[in-house]
Amino acid sequence: TLIRVNKVSYSKESWPRGPGFLNKNKKESVHSMFRSSPIWLITGVAGFIGSNLLESLLKLNQTVIGLDNFSTGHRHNLEEVQRMLNPDQWNKFTLIEGDIRHLDTCKKACENADIVLHQAALGSVPGSIEDPLLTNDINVNGFINMLMASKDTGVKRFVFAGSSAIYGDSHNLPQKEEIIGRSLSPYAITKYINELYADIFSQVYKMEYIGLRYFNVFGPRQDPDGAYAAVIPKWFSDLIMGNTVYINGDGKTSRDFCYIDNCVQANLLAALTENPNAVNQIYNVSLGRQTTLDELFIMIRACVSKLYTHAQTVVPVYRDFRPGDICHSLADIAKAKSMLEYDPRISVQEGLGKSANWYINYFS
Repeated sequence: TLIRVNKVSYSKESWPRGPGFLNKNKKESVHSMFRSSPIWLITGVAGFIGSNLLESLLKLNQTVIGLDNFSTGHRHNLEEVQRMLNPDQWNKFTLIEGDIRHLDTCKKACENADIVLHQAALGSVPGSIEDPLLTNDINVNGFINMLMASKDTGVKRFVFAGSSAIYGDSHNLPQKEEIIGRSLSPYAITKYINELYADIFSQVYKMEYIGLRYFNVFGPRQDPDGAYAAVIPKWFSDLIMGNTVYINGDGKTSRDFCYIDNCVQANLLAALTENPNAVNQIYNVSLGRQTTLDELFIMIRACVSKLYTHAQTVVPVYRDFRPGDICHSLADIAKAKSMLEYDPRISVQEGLGKSANWYINYFS
């Protein structure tokens, strides 16, 4: 059973140095919002984004409940977070091992929570094409369970992870929230359904939600070993280990890559905004800049080559596009900047440098 613990006070000095996701003025403005010391629930807490949210919130001396079934998340992610904290901070974390496909588990997790950061999902486009039933079960049925549990337990705000995959075959660049194309994968459909359900719950049940459409988030603790590893951890792994590096397509396709600290910033701003017009909205979360796969490869190779000289001469092998992939993505982040005061501060190159340190330690 969960026991509501005493809420902790927050001080300006407790902002973590590691994720420098807010400038001084932002820290001052958000500081006042932490005074109520909400209790946070992070689903998918042992995953890449979930564990980074956990680290940041615990460094802020917040009280956090985490939910994960460890199907794609890892216990070593939580162990790494624990090593980065003092015992008092870590003791403000309660882990529930369970599955969002079980409504009773979701209610148990939500019963003491004020704010939900819903990150749990099956996040693979190729995986969704291979098994659309499983993707739908987790991403749609699990999502509805979390909405129901949040509604029934009186959660104040529900912030959830969306995806740029929703834009599908739209050729409008930069991509604005109100213009989407035809979906190209079951995964994309599930993420669009999430947005529709969140909007219905806000209309019918007066729930507060904010959806964040992530664009290619990367950074420490992104799994390089999964069957459908994202391109950045996969290339770090291949370059460090001396494996062949493959580029799907001609290398001219582009993505709007977003370092994890920018994503953390967006989540906290969405959770704590006091702007009534900012609630019950969908926002793009990224850097707002394009990087081609060829450019990305050159930057990652340069990072790895500083320590592994064998990487200096590696040339990628080009192969066919994967089904469900889009050619280009570029986020219009004007809405998030205006409504949430979102201010992404970490560039792709800086983020790759920070990521390189983590992957080199991971494989050493």
